[in-house]
Amino acid sequence: MTQLGAVFRPQLPPERLHDIARLADASGLEQLWLWEDCFREGGISTAAAALAWSERVRVGVGLLPVPLRNVAITAMEVASLHRMFPGRAIVGVGHGVQDWMGQVGARVESPVTLLREYLDALRALLRGKRVSVEGRYIRLDDVALDWPPAEAVPVFAGATGPRSLRLAGEAADGTILTAGTSTDGVRRARRLVDEGRESAGRTDPHQVVVYLLTATGVDATARLRAELADEGLADVPDLGIAGDAGAVAKAVQRLAEAGADTVILQPTGDEPDPEGFVRFVAEEVRPLVS
Repeated sequence: MTQLGAVFRPQLPPERLHDIARLADASGLEQLWLWEDCFREGGISTAAAALAWSERVRVGVGLLPVPLRNVAITAMEVASLHRMFPGRAIVGVGHGVQDWMGQVGARVESPVTLLREYLDALRALLRGKRVSVEGRYIRLDDVALDWPPAEAVPVFAGATGPRSLRLAGEAADGTILTAGTSTDGVRRARRLVDEGRESAGRTDPHQVVVYLLTATGVDATARLRAELADEGLADVPDLGIAGDAGAVAKAVQRLAEAGADTVILQPTGDEPDPEGFVRFVAEEVRPLVS
């Protein structure tokens, strides 16, 4: 069955997260996703709070920008989340927005090389291995976690371009696709991920998560169009959905048929009722998605 979730967008102040996390839990929402967007809210801190304020909803971070974070720190934090809240945290890493990385002096010459080294080191540390590596960007000298996760932890990678998508198949356990990915784009992404998996000889499960920009209620179409225009995506066909639960469920199903295992509904940045959006996803859309 297709997994369904919603995004708490960091355009909302952090203090709004408490009520939304509690509501997500009570309403039966399967997944609540958070973003570490510069320069708004930290991904691990908000995930820890959302997990502590809830009991069953899974909490995703999509994604942590690897140029900002030493891989050992990320491993420590992810391991801590999984030991405190077993099986409920989903963490993705990725290149980050390159302009933002430049603003903080963290932009690298080869983002793909960094992500490959980072994924290899992070997955090894989370499996409890002792790691020494002298890479182009990642350097670890006899590093191991004292408190690795008790069970295997999937590591997701955010990817858009062909090289990054193949890399996600080779070196990650799942792939996160942006809301700028159309139905045909999901099919292409799945093929590229599978090419990477085949080249690495991987046969383990690989989950594909895709965001779906979603607007419902008053002025839904206008809000969707405005956001796509702001993102420079107004001329890209088959992006986003505006309408009632039936229309949204059909859009989710199309993405699932294209290869998405999980669809996360992403409200517009100016969503007038974030709590209502969570209820809409959990109580109206979920029953219509097979």
